[in-house]
Amino acid sequence: MVKRLDLYGKLTGHEGCVNTIDFNATGDVLVSGSDDRRVILWDWATSTSKFSYPSGHMDNIFQTKFMPFTDDRKIITASADGQVRLGLVLENGRVETKKVGKHQGRVHKLAVEPGSPYILYSCGEDGFVQHYDLRSNSSSKLFRCSSFTENNKQSGSIRLNGIVIDPRNPNYFAVGGSDEYARVYDIRMYQLDARTSSDRPIDTFCPHHLIKTHDVHITALAYSNTSELLVSYNDELIYLFQKNMGLGPVPLSLQGEDLNKPEKPQVYSGHRNSQTVKGVSFFGPTDEYVLTGSDCGHIFIWKKKDAKLVRVMVGDRHIVNQLKPHPCIPVLATCGIEKTIKLWAPTSKDVTPLPPDVQEIMEANRRGREDHSRVTLTPDMIMHVLRLHRRQALAYIERRENLGYVDSDDDDDDGGGGAYVLGFSDGEEGENSECSIS
Repeated sequence: MVKRLDLYGKLTGHEGCVNTIDFNATGDVLVSGSDDRRVILWDWATSTSKFSYPSGHMDNIFQTKFMPFTDDRKIITASADGQVRLGLVLENGRVETKKVGKHQGRVHKLAVEPGSPYILYSCGEDGFVQHYDLRSNSSSKLFRCSSFTENNKQSGSIRLNGIVIDPRNPNYFAVGGSDEYARVYDIRMYQLDARTSSDRPIDTFCPHHLIKTHDVHITALAYSNTSELLVSYNDELIYLFQKNMGLGPVPLSLQGEDLNKPEKPQVYSGHRNSQTVKGVSFFGPTDEYVLTGSDCGHIFIWKKKDAKLVRVMVGDRHIVNQLKPHPCIPVLATCGIEKTIKLWAPTSKDVTPLPPDVQEIMEANRRGREDHSRVTLTPDMIMHVLRLHRRQALAYIERRENLGYVDSDDDDDDGGGGAYVLGFSDGEEGENSECSIS
């Protein structure tokens, strides 16, 4: 069926890039959120909109989710404005929205406790993980995710991009963000009424060659039905970790023999994950496949077991960002930079092979990863460079005046007056702009 996937239809209605999609529990309704700050509920099978509403957010929507067992009447959203909001669908068809939480910085992902109509979590670029109980309209900051240091202490905040709950044990959840470690936590270790709590992961995961690299970050996570953890890195690859591959709560304390264990994660390659915050997902009734989007506009699907690439499909003219499998049948929804949502189903009469130029596509993505300059400039560094540039420019003007030079339109001298070009190549800066492209 994977090799017979074909374009089933398009959902048209948003006026901006579609950043998030989610099926309800039965799979008959799809909800989406966009840069236009609107939420749309779709009857995807007929490619029609059921209804839409303004979310109340002030910036791009990054996540929309149905709350379980609410008859699809409670929809939770997160946005670049830092808010977490709840949409309540009333009996008369109107939708009331209200803010239930706030981060200082963008909120890319939410996680809903399986089977609960009340409990959810959010993570933000401020590094905080927050817990929500919709019965009390309250939110609690559990902890701020901190970076690891050589002396095994934690300092500095990690900007968080993803959070997922283990479906086999909802007490466990994993987060990932602006460093190389995926961290797993146990909610039972935290008091929800505590004003401050320490960052205490019970386990961490990272490919051994990325430990202490400091130039990669995690854009997305996914748990399989058997608690395998899938981790997608920015301008790197995708890795599948078994539970026995953890590095422990303090990964920098590991010695050489611990890092040379034979168990290594499965690796999935061929795509490019650089310009946006892309998702990653399992596909199939028993999670037989792994899939993701790519900067090249393609959807990549691998066999989970041996990482064999089985499908490469054009999913967007620019970039495919998010993919959501149907909960019951082999149907897939995808979205990206375009304003439409694409639906994929096994409707092709023929078994579709890999495209003839698949090697060229993969090679171009590989070169892009390897040639990518991972230079991250902090705001303080930017201001320092700008001040230095200003001083150089003033000194240059003063020298010219002292020497009696007269400015001319034909003067191409670059003696200290040339402009600095500041680039942000890792996709972390500028993601608040339309379509989340840096």
